[in-house]
Amino acid sequence: MTEKIMYCPFTSSVNPSFWNKLTALKLDVDKLSETEHHVWGYFHILGSENVPSSVVEVDSTSFNECFVSQKVYIPFEGKVINKNTIEQFKECDKMHLINKEGNNLLGTIKSGEILRRPSLLNNFFVLSFADLKKYHYYYWFAFPVPGGLKLEKSSEQLISELFSETFLEGLLNDFTALVDLQKSYFVVENCGDRLIAHTLESKIKKLNKENIHNIYFAFYNTSNNLSLIGSQLRNYVAVILFYCPFLKGSLQNFLAFQINRTTSFSCNKSILYSFNLPTDFEMDSISWVGWEKNERGKMGPRFANMKNTLDPQILAENSVDLNLKLMKWRILPDINLDKIKQTKCLLLGAGTLGCSVARNLLAWGVRYITLVDNSTVSFSNPVRQNLFTYEDSVNMKPKATAAADRLKSIFPGVISKGFELNIPMPGHSVGESLLESTTENIDLLTTLMKDHDVVFLLMDSRESRWLPTMLGSFLNKVVINAALGFDSYLVMRHGSRQDHPIETVVAKVRGYKTIHGSNLGCYFCNDVTAPGNSTHDRTLDQQCTVTRPGVSQIAAALATELAISILQHNEGSDAPAFYKTTNTVEDIEIENQCLLGVLPHSIRGFLSSFEQILPANIKYNQCIACSDLILEEFKKSGSEFLLKVFNSAKYLEDVTHLTELYKETDFDEVLEFSDEEIEL
Repeated sequence: MTEKIMYCPFTSSVNPSFWNKLTALKLDVDKLSETEHHVWGYFHILGSENVPSSVVEVDSTSFNECFVSQKVYIPFEGKVINKNTIEQFKECDKMHLINKEGNNLLGTIKSGEILRRPSLLNNFFVLSFADLKKYHYYYWFAFPVPGGLKLEKSSEQLISELFSETFLEGLLNDFTALVDLQKSYFVVENCGDRLIAHTLESKIKKLNKENIHNIYFAFYNTSNNLSLIGSQLRNYVAVILFYCPFLKGSLQNFLAFQINRTTSFSCNKSILYSFNLPTDFEMDSISWVGWEKNERGKMGPRFANMKNTLDPQILAENSVDLNLKLMKWRILPDINLDKIKQTKCLLLGAGTLGCSVARNLLAWGVRYITLVDNSTVSFSNPVRQNLFTYEDSVNMKPKATAAADRLKSIFPGVISKGFELNIPMPGHSVGESLLESTTENIDLLTTLMKDHDVVFLLMDSRESRWLPTMLGSFLNKVVINAALGFDSYLVMRHGSRQDHPIETVVAKVRGYKTIHGSNLGCYFCNDVTAPGNSTHDRTLDQQCTVTRPGVSQIAAALATELAISILQHNEGSDAPAFYKTTNTVEDIEIENQCLLGVLPHSIRGFLSSFEQILPANIKYNQCIACSDLILEEFKKSGSEFLLKVFNSAKYLEDVTHLTELYKETDFDEVLEFSDEEIEL
């Protein structure tokens, strides 16, 4: 008497780390591609008998190149097919897909690959769609098996009722010695005095009608319920009938191998079956089944909401990266986001400009931001300076540390620090009482500038920009300067420093000329006087920045974009600066610009007329900040030179020979540059 076999359905168990890994692959590797990824599944050999289904687990290690068994897992091999849109996920022909994957499995059977790695018979795939903005994952597991392959059970018996404990211990040792990928399906031979486990590759092709009687076709039963059998058995039968076609219609012995543990490991609950094999099975006309039912017991996909499960900081980092990578995928495939991410930015000034620049750097994915300021948050600040609140004003928090803390609260992945620092300035005398603190401030500023890649000058006076301008040139750092007037702004990059700068102005294309980055002027190169004390004998409105509110936002955005463009240019700070020579220009060839567009030297804007121009100027060999005369004097005398400058700004004019120039020139006819371009 025969009876139908009861198969145990498979249930997927997805660890949140699986979605985290899939997300990383989508963002960093696949992008807009629908690349299929090989994944491992795991069946725990010591599953609970109270779980009715065969549970196949996946996690982040599923994407490993090699299977990690930990001696307690039976491998399942599959793939992830991740679609780009929810519509593609829904409209995908599920019947065609499972038949395609099933036929791929047939190919491994016919090629013989299945004998080398029988774990392929425990086949599965995951059709998925990952909504990376919401961290919603739609997925559907399938475990393909031949739908038309029918088996009938003739008998069953516990292995412990037929073989002694010694036989079972030997069999367990043989099983343990098998390679992980061979443990799913193997052949057991009864040699009379012991049971021997053979790999499929070593045994199945040698079977014939004469030696088949002492053979058990063994499989690790992936059902926790001893009365049921894992449904992948049908794939094993397909292999047996392909390599041993003489067995069609015959009664054959099968061993549903299982390991249990009480005081020690044992296989005494394994079951020996006799199955009637089908007579009419044809390999090339198989229809495949095996889609997993959802939580409601219906044929349909499942849904995972990982927004509250994944690490919030990881979610934040992935979300920041997502917007940038979307840009990279479709618009700027060559943009180097890692370079931006690793660039260390130093913001001198944590006021209106400093706050806005910091926020824009965050949006570009910059992870290292250091702010320097010497004042506290006042009640007038929060409405214009977007990193501060009313509570910061009440508590009179230092601007630099308050801004750094707020950046972390906005995005925990940022490494932000704040330093209270008075930047020594020309014309601001240093007495004995201030000598020690001034020296400390110089040392700290120098250290900070050495440790950072890009320095933003965002201070509120002309003279406060001198020392970092000089140090930036001496240390050859990328320096971005931004300054504001009432309805105007200036954003500029300082020139790089080379031993042999290129001094020629070269025409590249019609309507444009360029100045090589090593010959660009700094903020002070247009000046013929040293900066003085801008707070001396000035009314409040002259000491403070009075600007239209939008000016700082525009200037901050341009300063950030200018810095990012320099980072993306293959010549970096040496990149040539473009400026117009006519009103009619042609498109600039890509080799002369960065992938984000042209790189200007400076940007001047005027809100009164809503105009913007891109002037450029070369280095001034008598510049009071970046000329070789100044840098050599600093190199030679160090802090002694600086103290002379702080006590009398006129010393800069002496060093650069501007004093002699004054004597030879009628300066009543020279227009001096005003101090209007200042910032909070």
